[in-house]
Amino acid sequence: MDVIALTAFLTPFLPFLIKFGEKSAESVATKFGEDSWNKAKKVWGKLQPKVEAKEDAKSAVNLVSTDPEDEDYRKVFQKQLKKLFDEDQELAEAIAQIMQEKSEATSGTQINQTIQNTKGQVTGQQTGGKSIGNIDAIHGDVNL
Repeated sequence: MDVIALTAFLTPFLPFLIKFGEKSAESVATKFGEDSWNKAKKVWGKLQPKVEAKEDAKSAVNLVSTDPEDEDYRKVFQKQLKKLFDEDQELAEAIAQIMQEKSEATSGTQINQTIQNTKGQVTGQQTGGKSIGNIDAIHGDVNL
């Protein structure tokens, strides 16, 4: 289980998952998208009993839920998740499986993009999804 990816996904939802209520559920689904919210609830449903059983993990969740953007809090949370997964491989596998599930909305979307060395020209093809917008012109240089 990729603890860093899980932390990046889950931390924005933690304040709402901890103080779960009908009104917060509606606002979160609107803010983050219903599919992401449902996945976060499913992940938290598996994690919560294990977190509640470990005082250090519980403290880490409480810390990161107060400020999900704080990198130090995220690192503490990551460390506790790693400990939980090291102790319980079944939990790690269950969470990994949830994280790999694709929602109906995204399962048919595919975007292919090629960036070539001709002044940053980008060509691409999209199938099965919606085009949200386009960029007419970008000016500037990128030096690597």
